[in-house]
Amino acid sequence: MDLYDVMRTTPAVREFTDDPLPDETLRRILDNARFAPSGGNRQGTHVIVVTDQGTRESLVELYGPTVRRYVAQAKAGQSPWNSLEPPIPTPEEIAATDVPESFTEPVLTAPVVLVVCLDLGVVASTDQDLDRVGVISGASVYPLAWNILLAARNEGFGGTITTMMAPAEPAVRGLLGIPDQYAVAAVIPLGKPVKVLTKLRRNPVEEFVTRERFDGPPF
Repeated sequence: MDLYDVMRTTPAVREFTDDPLPDETLRRILDNARFAPSGGNRQGTHVIVVTDQGTRESLVELYGPTVRRYVAQAKAGQSPWNSLEPPIPTPEEIAATDVPESFTEPVLTAPVVLVVCLDLGVVASTDQDLDRVGVISGASVYPLAWNILLAARNEGFGGTITTMMAPAEPAVRGLLGIPDQYAVAAVIPLGKPVKVLTKLRRNPVEEFVTRERFDGPPF
């Protein structure tokens, strides 16, 4: 596929057919995705390929509390898990919130689930002393995660980057044998999409790009 076509038609895929994702295809996807940039080219990523159904079920169980807060905040009209304000719903309301199947089914039904980890010992977290949630470390792992989805699209497959495992990271480390210095950056279910979207809705350039300053004129 043409590069721009891939960029414009790679959606978040959460529904998969029963088609398998052959190892040779997954290897080709990862072999091309690995050329993503990272800080200092230190390439501090590790990808775990999960197919075992019991492991998937354990992962889904671990991120249940994260999803409950996400859904409860969304129902309360709040941007879920934003780092600027505490949750509006009470802990009791969050605990009583159901976990929608749309959050669990991708991990349970995709032929392959990738757990993408980042070695915090080799990334330059230059925002670590700022009084806000750190985001800079992601520059050394999410280009790889996105490359995986672009490569999957080119192969006729799809998936989505999920981050619901983060609050349960210690338990995920124990489940998958991940060393303590690694962060669980993303969980990516991959498979053949039930529906292939070709028209995505995104904000136009002039709505989020300005000249010279944040409050400058639209580009």
